[in-house]
Amino acid sequence: MKTDTGENIEIKWKTGVKGRMNVRQASGVPYLTYPVFEQIPGIIHGFSTRLGGVSRGDCMSMNLSFSRGDLEENVRENYRRFAGAVGFFPEQIVCSDQTHTTNVRVVTETDRGKGIVVPRDYTDVDGLVTDVPGLVLATFYADCVPLYFVDPEKRVIGLSHSGWKGTVGRIGKVTVETMQREYGCRPKDILAAIGPSICQECYEVSEDVAEQFMRAFPASEHGKILKEKGHGKYLLDLWAANALIFAEAGILADIIHTPESVPAVILSFCSPTGPVREKGETWELSSDYANSIDLMHKIHGSFFVNIT
Repeated sequence: MKTDTGENIEIKWKTGVKGRMNVRQASGVPYLTYPVFEQIPGIIHGFSTRLGGVSRGDCMSMNLSFSRGDLEENVRENYRRFAGAVGFFPEQIVCSDQTHTTNVRVVTETDRGKGIVVPRDYTDVDGLVTDVPGLVLATFYADCVPLYFVDPEKRVIGLSHSGWKGTVGRIGKVTVETMQREYGCRPKDILAAIGPSICQECYEVSEDVAEQFMRAFPASEHGKILKEKGHGKYLLDLWAANALIFAEAGILADIIHTPESVPAVILSFCSPTGPVREKGETWELSSDYANSIDLMHKIHGSFFVNIT
């Protein structure tokens, strides 16, 4: 795979873990997929990287945010390129309006294009669900957790943004409950995945945040989601917390997929030692693409579309 400057890259994965997301590439645009969703007929999904776009500077290059100081025409071209690579059109997209809530919007045909070609007429929406063929759900990320949902029986899809606040508020469970209420989905039929996001080794939180998780989860689960570092600091595992929430919602454990392997070219902050670029043609956690969480704010996108 080549970078936007023509350099060859090799994606390195975290060691000592099982399974990987697939790395796909079309028309020079790489993106990530989950094997389990690729096996479902009529479902398209993808998670963008920072490669394959036209943006420059801090937003280089596949920036999907209109609010990071990038040129609007660059962002629109990035959407055109990414959509073309994955297999949809920008006009099909319906965007979230993420403010770390647990609000989940039921998306209908009248929402088509909102956030891309027409203004959104809603605010404070961190989750989206729909059963309308051809609509593309879109949520956006820096280090927070993307949650994917699909019910192959009812042909319902969902995407939710789960930062630490959304995780404490159990937006994953709220999304499942919305799918049950609106479409008659059964949790045992729902396939769920936790997308690329910050890992526990890199996510240090203060004691007040840790205490909220201690109150929100049973004491028997604290060891799974928190590691005490001392001096009032903890390492927080949002993947484990969201997996517990999926199980609470009734999703079967063997169909919960986690990003145990996250490509390093995606997240510069997902490393205990910080961003590193190796010499030669192998890249790992390159600070050329992202050297701070602030620069990456809402720059990555998760996309989900039911085409049949």
